[in-house]
Amino acid sequence: MRRDFCLPEAEELYLETLGLPWETVLEAQVRWLVVHDRPLPPGYNHATVMTALVIPPGYPDAQLDMVYFFPHLARADGGRIGGLSTRPFDGKDWQQWSRHRTPQHPWRPGEDDIAGHFILVDHWLRRELPGLAA
Repeated sequence: MRRDFCLPEAEELYLETLGLPWETVLEAQVRWLVVHDRPLPPGYNHATVMTALVIPPGYPDAQLDMVYFFPHLARADGGRIGGLSTRPFDGKDWQQWSRHRTPQHPWRPGEDDIAGHFILVDHWLRRELPGLAA
């Protein structure tokens, strides 16, 4: 796994607890975190995917935003997932989920981190499936 840049030590320790391969990749001056084989809730066309986050300059004070999946996700029931586009990275076309924090739930420097962002990602994934919106 590539380690083109380091994350804060606590973040790397968290990623190790996942028990999944992960890497940090620098491409065209954009820093990416990629977690491989991340499990999905039942109801998608894949059981696991590569999940990527863009790590912005100034992180952890600067907020994480959105999430990227490869291969692309679709609902198994054929239902529509809104707010999708593609973004090339690492020789693949990643599916970008345009999901953002709200003024009611802003990024809190010193409190929010990758672990918390993945909790949001899991919420976004469940919200797209009937009966799992909690």
